[in-house]
Order: sequence, then structure tokens, then C-alpha cells
Amino acid sequence: MVCRIMGNKGIGIYVLTLLLVLFMASCSSTRTLKKNGSSGDFSETEYMEKLLLHAERWDAVTAKMSVSLKLNGKNTGKVNGTLRIKRGEVIQMSLTPFLGIEVGRAEISPEGLLLIDRMNKRYVQVGFDELKKRTNIALSYSILEALFLNEMFLPGKETLTMRDKSSFDWTVASPEVVLTTKKTKTFNYQFRTKAPEGWLKQSHIGLTGTAYALNWMYDEFQPLGQSMFPTYMHVLFEGGKNPNTATFNLSHLSVNADWETRTEVSKKYQKVELEEVIKMLVK
Repeated sequence: MVCRIMGNKGIGIYVLTLLLVLFMASCSSTRTLKKNGSSGDFSETEYMEKLLLHAERWDAVTAKMSVSLKLNGKNTGKVNGTLRIKRGEVIQMSLTPFLGIEVGRAEISPEGLLLIDRMNKRYVQVGFDELKKRTNIALSYSILEALFLNEMFLPGKETLTMRDKSSFDWTVASPEVVLTTKKTKTFNYQFRTKAPEGWLKQSHIGLTGTAYALNWMYDEFQPLGQSMFPTYMHVLFEGGKNPNTATFNLSHLSVNADWETRTEVSKKYQKVELEEVIKMLVK
């Protein structure tokens, strides 16, 4: 079944997307920064201002992408395509491995998930409410969007402000400043930033009391608008028997917002049930 839907490369994006969605629950020596004092050349307040200044909050980001996947410890190859994000509306990954011809698409919106296999004329469409009923997990589109947009976040908040400074424990591990959320029950969140620039280098989401975690790492920053955006993202799912990873290499960054945010599925396509896709994850 893994290879019959779209081949190894296509199914890799299916699995990656489901892993990301199912994980999105609403969820050297170090030293602690002084409350309003300083460590080195900055205080918590000064550095928080820098972090907020760096977070430009682009309304839209598009890029050419090359994605390398490792699922259950095995390389599934590399696939090219396009990544499009429109804030608060949609994350789209279009797969175009052959001469720019789209063979598949993954589309995540606040309403739910759409996966399209154009080669075999099949699709999966499921709302977050249904996913919550089947998995008993409350899902968060906003967190997934923040991960793709290289932004810090707090569950239940659209944007961070200076008031959120007290929601984190601060440590310095030069040349990094690490912010860890306080008083979390189910999940813990940690953000590694590069000082003094204030660039977000890693977002970590861990399931409290277990080895399960999502690590989203960023590098190779390039100018986009008035700020910097990573053209390299490495996603690691920890805690399983074998590692699952995805590496995104981005190019041709743009803030172009002139594209459709919703995909209409042809009536000629056959709908595949969620259970059938879940079986792919365990093969």
C-alpha cells in the first residue's frame, strides 16, 4: 500500500504531513538570566524586544523546496516541489518531481487536512474535529504554521508580546539563549535562539514524561522582507523505535500572496478513508 498510492516519494509526504498534524497537540555550561538584570550584553527585556523585532510576521511566504525524507530509519528519496503559506489560512506543499508537473499536494488549513494523489486520482480529506475524535488529540493549526514560519509561540496565543516574557524560563548557553515554557502539563516547549541576532534556531515540543518529541531546526538564513528567513529546516521526530526525519531546502523565497488558498478536488477522484492512510504509517 505504501508504494501504490504515489510511490515512495509521494507517500513520504503523506506520512510526513500526518506525523506533523498528529503531533500538533494543543497543546558548554548554562546559567540563568537575571530577572531584569543582564548576562553579557543583554537583559531578558532587551532580548525579548529583539526576538519580537525579528519576528516580522509575514502574511505570506512561498518558496521552491526540495524535501529529503527518512521514515522508520529508511531513506525514501528526495522530492521537489513548492511550499506556500498564507498566515491564518493554509499551508500547501505541492509535489512536482517531473518537469514541473504536479503529482500530489498536501494542504493543511484551520479546518483540517487534504492530501491529493493526482497520479492515481485519489484523495484524503478529514477535518480536525474528526481527527480529534479518532485520535483523542486536540490539534493546533497555529502551532504548525509557526513552525514553518520560524516563529516562537505559546499555545492558545496568536502573537507574542512583551508581557509573555514571564511565561518562559531563560538560560544562556553561549552563543545561544534558550527559552523554556513554564507550568506545562502535557507538552513542554523550548526555543533555542542565536544571540545577539535573535534568530530562532530550534523549536522543541516534548511530551511530558516520555521520550516523544518534535525538534524543528533552522539554518542558512537569507533576507526576506525586512528580516531573515531560514532556507534550511530539519524536522526530527524522537521517541520511536526508528527515526523519522524531513529536511527542507528552500530557494526562491518570496512574499507573493497571489495564489489560491483552497484546492478543489475533481469529482473524478476517489476518496480514501483516513484508516487506509494510517495503515501506511505502520507498514
